[in-house]
Amino acid sequence: MGFNKEVFAANLRAARAKLDISQDEFAKRVGISKDSVVKYESGEGYIPGADKIMSICRVAHISPNELMGWQEK
Repeated sequence: MGFNKEVFAANLRAARAKLDISQDEFAKRVGISKDSVVKYESGEGYIPGADKIMSICRVAHISPNELMGWQEK
Protein backbone atom coordinates (compact mmCIF):
# COMPACT_ATOMS: atom_id res chain seq x y z
CA MET A 1 0.00 0.00 0.00
CA GLY A 2 1.74 3.10 -1.23
CA PHE A 3 0.72 6.71 -1.32
CA ASN A 4 -0.76 7.83 -4.63
CA LYS A 5 -1.19 11.62 -4.68
CA GLU A 6 -3.66 11.57 -7.57
CA VAL A 7 -5.96 9.05 -5.88
CA PHE A 8 -5.70 10.87 -2.56
CA ALA A 9 -6.47 14.21 -4.27
CA ALA A 10 -9.50 12.83 -6.13
CA ASN A 11 -10.89 11.15 -3.01
CA LEU A 12 -10.37 14.28 -0.94
CA ARG A 13 -12.16 16.45 -3.52
CA ALA A 14 -15.04 13.96 -3.66
CA ALA A 15 -15.33 13.79 0.14
CA ARG A 16 -15.37 17.59 0.46
CA ALA A 17 -17.89 17.91 -2.37
CA LYS A 18 -20.16 15.42 -0.60
CA LEU A 19 -20.13 17.72 2.44
CA ASP A 20 -20.91 20.66 0.13
CA ILE A 21 -18.47 23.01 1.87
CA SER A 22 -15.74 25.33 0.63
CA GLN A 23 -12.05 24.60 0.84
CA ASP A 24 -11.80 27.33 3.45
CA GLU A 25 -14.53 25.81 5.64
CA PHE A 26 -13.06 22.32 5.24
CA ALA A 27 -9.63 23.62 6.24
CA LYS A 28 -11.08 25.25 9.37
CA ARG A 29 -12.88 22.06 10.39
CA VAL A 30 -9.79 19.91 9.84
CA GLY A 31 -7.42 22.40 11.49
CA ILE A 32 -5.18 23.01 8.49
CA SER A 33 -4.64 25.96 6.17
CA LYS A 34 -6.72 26.53 3.05
CA ASP A 35 -3.44 26.45 1.13
CA SER A 36 -2.88 22.88 2.35
CA VAL A 37 -6.34 21.84 1.16
CA VAL A 38 -5.69 23.43 -2.24
CA LYS A 39 -2.35 21.61 -2.54
CA TYR A 40 -3.76 18.28 -1.35
CA GLU A 41 -6.69 18.50 -3.79
CA SER A 42 -4.42 19.42 -6.71
CA GLY A 43 -2.11 16.47 -6.04
CA GLU A 44 0.82 18.87 -5.90
CA GLY A 45 1.14 19.19 -2.14
CA TYR A 46 3.35 17.34 0.25
CA ILE A 47 2.24 14.06 1.78
CA PRO A 48 0.11 14.77 4.87
CA GLY A 49 1.07 13.20 8.16
CA ALA A 50 -1.01 10.54 9.88
CA ASP A 51 -2.51 13.15 12.23
CA LYS A 52 -3.75 15.21 9.28
CA ILE A 53 -5.09 12.11 7.51
CA MET A 54 -7.07 11.18 10.61
CA SER A 55 -8.42 14.73 11.00
CA ILE A 56 -9.49 14.79 7.35
CA CYS A 57 -11.21 11.42 7.76
CA ARG A 58 -13.00 12.54 10.93
CA VAL A 59 -14.37 15.66 9.24
CA ALA A 60 -15.21 13.89 5.95
CA HIS A 61 -16.77 10.86 7.68
CA ILE A 62 -14.66 8.38 5.71
CA SER A 63 -12.05 5.79 6.63
CA PRO A 64 -8.35 6.27 5.95
CA ASN A 65 -8.57 3.38 3.50
CA GLU A 66 -11.31 5.17 1.57
CA LEU A 67 -9.35 8.42 1.54
CA MET A 68 -6.16 6.75 0.38
CA GLY A 69 -7.90 4.51 -2.14
CA TRP A 70 -6.66 1.35 -0.47
CA GLN A 71 -8.67 -1.83 -0.83
CA GLU A 72 -9.60 -3.61 2.39
CA LYS A 73 -8.91 -7.33 2.18
